Order: sequence, then structure tokens, then C-alpha cells
Amino acid sequence: MISKNSFPYALVACLALGIFSLTATAQTGDTRERQVAQTSVSHNFSNLDSDPIIISLASAEDIKAALPTVTNAEGSPQFHQLMKTAIDQRLGSPYSWGATGPYAFDCSGFVWSIFKSAGIDFERASARTLWGQFAAPAPSEQYKFGTLVFFSNLAHIGVVADEHGFYHASRHHGVVYSPFNDYWLARVDGFRTVPVPATTKTTD
Repeated sequence: MISKNSFPYALVACLALGIFSLTATAQTGDTRERQVAQTSVSHNFSNLDSDPIIISLASAEDIKAALPTVTNAEGSPQFHQLMKTAIDQRLGSPYSWGATGPYAFDCSGFVWSIFKSAGIDFERASARTLWGQFAAPAPSEQYKFGTLVFFSNLAHIGVVADEHGFYHASRHHGVVYSPFNDYWLARVDGFRTVPVPATTKTTD
């Protein structure tokens, strides 16, 4: 039997034990939450392939249904300037699958975005679909600024700068200029030309 004199001490001991138990439980739960949070973001991307990422949602029927349009002249100096400005504004933007800007892009989204800014609007589509939509340029015009260049079985697309390199949205580096080095030349599928009118209008 607890005496009246020892009752306050017993009460204090019970309270202390209860607080300790709650603290331990809270710490255990907090630690588990931190572990779960860390686990959820610690993915292993070491097995990812190098550039380019495969982005092609077009079916074989879609490709057959896309009729090539007629190519035309190289485009006006105004168009070239609008394209260069649009590219410069996007250089350094991060890569994001399916994105068309304004702050992130995937490869075909980048291409669609710069042409739209330069006044040339066509349907946003995968690299494979764009291959079927536009006509091939003459061999002498393949490396002219603004020509579309396709890679890796039509899985990646960029815009030719000149015979030395091209612009594209790289999965690992975002929107960049890349040289036509051995890596990229070995993966080129071919080129296509987007028809450009004699005069263009800017769009936002």
C-alpha cells in the first residue's frame, strides 16, 4: 500500500514514464518517415542509356497516314533571325518528357516550340510522326540552318545549325548545341524540311 507521503513521488514517476514513452514513439515514427522519404528519392539511374531518349508514340498507321508536304525555299532572313532568337532563348532549359516550354522541353517539344515562335505552326507530334509529315531536302540543303535532323531510328530530333552541329533538347543536358561528332553522325537517320513561307509572323 502506497503511503500518502510517497504518492507524489509515484505520480511524478508515472508522468515521467509516460512522457518518455511518447517521445520514443514520436522519434521512432519520425525516423521511419525520414527513412521512407529518403528511400522514395534514392532511385538508381545508373542503368539509363546515354542520349538520346526514345520518345515515339506514333503507331505504324499514324506514320502511313501522314502525307509529306511539299518543301519550299530556304526561308527569309527574317525567319532565320526569329529562329535564332527562339533557340537562344531556350538554350540551357532543362529536359522534361512531353514538355513544350516555356521552361522545359523534350526533343520534339523544343523543335515545335521554336518553329511556332518563328511563325511556323504545325501539330505538336513525336519525332517519328514529324519524319512522315515533312519532305526530305535536297542533299545540298541537308546541313542548312533550320533543317530537321533525326537520330536513332527516328527516336530523337534536332534542328541543324550548320554542317558542324545542331540544336536539340538532350535528356541529360537540356537544350544545347551539339557537334556532329562520331557519336551523333553514326545515329543520323536523315533530314526533313519544314515548309517556310516568304514572310513569317511572330507568335508568343
